[in-house]
Amino acid sequence: MIFPVRRFSLSERDFHRITTVVLVLLVLIVVTGAAVRLSGSGLGCTDWPNCEKGHLVAPWERHAMVEFVNRLITGLVSLAVIVAVLGSLVRAPKRRDLVWLSIGLVAGVIGQIVLGGIVVLFDLNPVLVQGHFILSMALVADAVVLHHRAGEADGARRPVVTPGLHRLGAALVVLAGLVIVTGTVVTGSGPHAGDERAKRLPFTLHSAARVHGTMMILFLGVTLAAMWRMRSERAPVTVQRSAEALLFVLVLQAAVGYTQYFTEIPPLLVGLHVLGAALVWIAVLHLALGMSAPAEGLRDWGDVVHAGGGAHRDRVAHR
Repeated sequence: MIFPVRRFSLSERDFHRITTVVLVLLVLIVVTGAAVRLSGSGLGCTDWPNCEKGHLVAPWERHAMVEFVNRLITGLVSLAVIVAVLGSLVRAPKRRDLVWLSIGLVAGVIGQIVLGGIVVLFDLNPVLVQGHFILSMALVADAVVLHHRAGEADGARRPVVTPGLHRLGAALVVLAGLVIVTGTVVTGSGPHAGDERAKRLPFTLHSAARVHGTMMILFLGVTLAAMWRMRSERAPVTVQRSAEALLFVLVLQAAVGYTQYFTEIPPLLVGLHVLGAALVWIAVLHLALGMSAPAEGLRDWGDVVHAGGGAHRDRVAHR
């Protein structure tokens, strides 16, 4: 007698939960990576993929164990993104965009592991360390988009805000990216290199921090301008709340950044600043993604509103 084989499938809700776990783990690896550098454990393991030549596991020594634990968490992240890919393949209904975004996570983690090994082999070269952090932020961006799309219906998308606001959303993402990049320059010029033997970038900490601070103020100013336009153009409540969340984490991040600079850059505040960078990045991406929605989910459109002497259609989706 032949028994029918039942194909395993994953519900939309369960897959969305998997993407949540992946996003949390990617933020965790950013924070633990910072802990490695801030504790001076960047060369706690002097070889890769082994901790020491001929020894996979770290010896019972603080710096080595900090670096080794970070590598273990990287392994956990790798497992999570593999689960995400497999989940996207058996999700019902299956969607090509979710499959490709999940595969992007695997490619990014592989790149992160390889680049991490190169960073160790080149004694924490600051440019390579910058690249490693930027790649981590790219991975977080992929995870945010995957998580957002997994919670929405498939199909063509339409803006739910005016074209001007949509462009402002894109500008905020670009500005956030510039803030992150200039922040890595500050890190590469500062005292927390990960090891006392590591080189530093040829910039003074004051000069790097001044450029980074200027970008942060510009980012904050554009965020406030975008929020003003959202209110005047009657943007959807969900978009306005996302902007408020961005403003909240952005103000906290700026407060931590200025405090750490004027208190001689204590490691704990630097770690909080790294976490804040990840949260700001997630918040701005969430805002930008929320400015459009699947076309089939947009049922009722608002009336024409007048702002600045021009007529704009306030595309509000009433769910």
